[in-house]
Amino acid sequence: MREHRGKLSSQRPLRVGEEIRHALARILARGTLRDPELQNLSITVTEVRMSPNLQHATAFVIPLGGDEVERTVKALGRAAPYLRGQIAKLVQLRFVPELDFKADTTFEYADRIEGLLRRPAIARDPDGGEDGGHNRGQDHGA
Repeated sequence: MREHRGKLSSQRPLRVGEEIRHALARILARGTLRDPELQNLSITVTEVRMSPNLQHATAFVIPLGGDEVERTVKALGRAAPYLRGQIAKLVQLRFVPELDFKADTTFEYADRIEGLLRRPAIARDPDGGEDGGHNRGQDHGA
């Protein structure tokens, strides 16, 4: 029974994070934030990671087009108390977590990896590489 409880408790931060992500997306889509740096700005909340005790949430965000990411993250940090209050109205939680915002860099990382994979030295056929395919998939024991 302990393992069952352990699995449930490990799933709870994921479920709560997803609920908060949806709530933040709804709040940001309404466009009711007063900060001029956040007005007329489309922001995507890609992920919300919860601490194990559910008291802290880190929201990963990216503005549409990826422009001025750091400025957007700082502005969301200033709006965090307001956003926390709005989340309290939308999500049934005993305790609404403190919010922290960070730039989502997964798209930049994916672009970097894609660029690396397109390099001629990497894009070359693996069987026709510099070593002529030696030492790849051969049985060295015989």
